[in-house]
Amino acid sequence: MKIQEVIDAVKAYSKGETRGRKIDDTTTRDKVLYGNTDVECTGIVTTCFASTKVIREAHKLGCNLIIPHEALFWNHGDHQDWLQDNRTYQAKKALLDEYGITVWRDHDYIHSGVPVHIRQYVDGIFYGFAKELGWDQQIICDPVRPMDYAFDGVPAKLIAKELIEKLHLNGTRIVGDPETLVHKLRIVGHIDGRADNDVLAAFETEDFDCAITLECTDYTFNEYIRDSAELGIPKALILLGHFNTEEPGMKFMAETWLPKVVGDLPVHFVQSGDGFQYIH
Repeated sequence: MKIQEVIDAVKAYSKGETRGRKIDDTTTRDKVLYGNTDVECTGIVTTCFASTKVIREAHKLGCNLIIPHEALFWNHGDHQDWLQDNRTYQAKKALLDEYGITVWRDHDYIHSGVPVHIRQYVDGIFYGFAKELGWDQQIICDPVRPMDYAFDGVPAKLIAKELIEKLHLNGTRIVGDPETLVHKLRIVGHIDGRADNDVLAAFETEDFDCAITLECTDYTFNEYIRDSAELGIPKALILLGHFNTEEPGMKFMAETWLPKVVGDLPVHFVQSGDGFQYIH
């Protein structure tokens, strides 16, 4: 099975539709980021970020295709023209060349949906997160994109510790009151100033106690959580990080549905891992 055939099979298995529109292969983020697709695939590694560590591990496993969820060369669209004289770019590129590894990004297709039940597609990233944590029975929103969860008054700090343990992280940060008794938790995405008012308003009107964020600035939502806690309105914010939150979906891909798509080809998940180090 050639690498291009693997890519085509993954696309065909996915729903391939977002907000009622088919994914356009000319504009999608899901492109070959590096390497040759007209070669036989020797094995596949899934990961969130194809870091240097992941590339080396893929080579050790005998795999010449890496499927990451995020970009390879540190910018939106993975443009490389501006990096030609960058030493880190040159070294990473040389490693890919030495090992003969191809990198194809699966971002839009996996988010568009993968089948887990007959006629039901779910966001493969966030459903994978729910399964990895064992939270799939606590989902209180549309399971197509599971972002809201019910808890029985669990302290926020214990949820944070569970995340650290189950996702193999170096630690995490909490804003607000770590002792907040969590009954409703929401995963929210990019708290970066673009749509923070909507997130904040929904958090209040829908009575959420705790949030897990992919990104969060020090402004807006972060400030609201701090003030809420200091005013005796218990709320907490767990700053888990983008890759740490989404990587379980790539593990779910490797361990559940990708082997069905590619038959006998070896499939492995390699965790790119927590990029944060904590100095106490």
